[in-house]
Amino acid sequence: MFLDLLKKLKKKKLTISTVESCTGGLLSSQITSVNGASKVFLMGLVTYSNQSKINILKISKSLITKYGAVSEKCCYSMAKNLSKISKSSIAISITGIAGPSGGSSIKPVGLVYVGVCKDNIIFVRKFLFKKSLGRIGIQKKACEEAIKIIKEII
Repeated sequence: MFLDLLKKLKKKKLTISTVESCTGGLLSSQITSVNGASKVFLMGLVTYSNQSKINILKISKSLITKYGAVSEKCCYSMAKNLSKISKSSIAISITGIAGPSGGSSIKPVGLVYVGVCKDNIIFVRKFLFKKSLGRIGIQKKACEEAIKIIKEII
C-alpha cells in the first residue's frame, strides 16, 4: 500500500509532510517504513499537546480555547501551517480522540479529523470510528483514511 503511494508521489514529483496528534507519528512511521521514502517524505511532526500546536505550528491559543484541539478548525490550521513550514506539495494533519478516555458527548472517543493542504487548497474530513476498535485500532483507521485521501488527490 505504501510502496504504491510512494511510487505515485515520486512519479508526479510530489513531496509530503505530516503533522499528527492522536496518531502519535504512526502515519509518518508507516510512510517511512518503505525504502525510498526519503525521496518524497520531507517531515513528520507530532504536536500532541496544545502547547506544541501553539509553539510549533503557530495555531492561535484562542482558536484552541474556542474550538478545541480536536476540531475542524484546528485540523485545518494544522495542515495550512505545516504546508508553510515544510514547503511540501502535500501536507496532512490528523487530530482526534483515540481513547479509551478523553471523550465527551460532544466529542466522543473515535472522533478524528484529517486535513489536507495541496496547491493551497485545504480541506478537512471528519470521521467517527467505533470506540470498540480501541486506541490502536482508532489510530490505525485514522492513518488508513489519511492514505486513502492522499491517493484520491494525487
